[in-house]
Amino acid sequence: MRIKPEDASGRLYTLAGKRVWVAGHRGMVGAALVRRLGREQCEILTVERTNVDLTRQDQVVPWMSEARPQAVFMAAAKVGGILANDSYPAQFLYDNLMIEANVVHAAFTTGVEKMVFLGSSCVYPKHAPQPITEDALLSGPLESTNEWYAIAKIAGIKLAQAYRKQHGCDFVSAMPTNLYGPGDSYDLQASHVLPALIRKAHEAKMRGEREIVIWGTGTPQREFLHVDDCAEALVHIMKVYSEAAHINVGSGEDLAIIDLARLVAEVVGFKGEIAHDLSKPDGTPRKLMSSEKLRALGWRPRIGLREGIADAYRAFLKDWSASRSGASD
Repeated sequence: MRIKPEDASGRLYTLAGKRVWVAGHRGMVGAALVRRLGREQCEILTVERTNVDLTRQDQVVPWMSEARPQAVFMAAAKVGGILANDSYPAQFLYDNLMIEANVVHAAFTTGVEKMVFLGSSCVYPKHAPQPITEDALLSGPLESTNEWYAIAKIAGIKLAQAYRKQHGCDFVSAMPTNLYGPGDSYDLQASHVLPALIRKAHEAKMRGEREIVIWGTGTPQREFLHVDDCAEALVHIMKVYSEAAHINVGSGEDLAIIDLARLVAEVVGFKGEIAHDLSKPDGTPRKLMSSEKLRALGWRPRIGLREGIADAYRAFLKDWSASRSGASD
């Protein structure tokens, strides 16, 4: 779909009868999108990484030329927490730049009607005014512990805008806040804070340990959104949003990491203490995004944090049990 400037907003895009590619369907967001799209009258397209390496243009373009998706949710990315970002900066920057460049360009060359590109809340400056509005992008220095990933995601936003400006492509970008839920990574070397806390609390409970350790002071404020709420928002954005400017996707509420740790411990059933490793960084002091722009389009989150953590813990137990059963076979 090629757009005219006067048609940049106010149009409804329908998914009914469309071929919809979820790039990154094995990831947490991609899997949630597949679940959500099951309620739409569309054909869901997926492709395994073993068949198409998205960092390779010579594999992406032929596959998209043959599959001919009409709509694309660009959820594929190399992701990880503070430790992973800080340990593998070149990999985070290179892989994400290649993935987004290849998919965006192929979406243009193969005539994709509409694409939603997924960014990240880390694209915003470390000390952005709170809550963070979309116009805070590029207004100050980034958080150093994940700047490589952030720079790649900023490039993706600008790439979508550039193809819209030069070629009239209906490509939009959405910036989800910190996500959690089924399909999350619980690898302590690569996971984000909430799944890491779930695993730490569970293992400590099972071992009868007296404490779990969190990074830093526990004072940074963070916002969290269940991945199923995010998927609902992304489908809504696909249908109703068509502007060059990116749009935030968040819950609108935040809490201190120490309070999150206490809530996770309560849900998991860990009765011990919470200790602090002050040699580890805190990261950005506060990160709460303004989602007023999206709410004005009629979207609201449905899953509360306690309910969402309980759902994530159930999914963790299922995956944990399956992995341990597999290891013993």
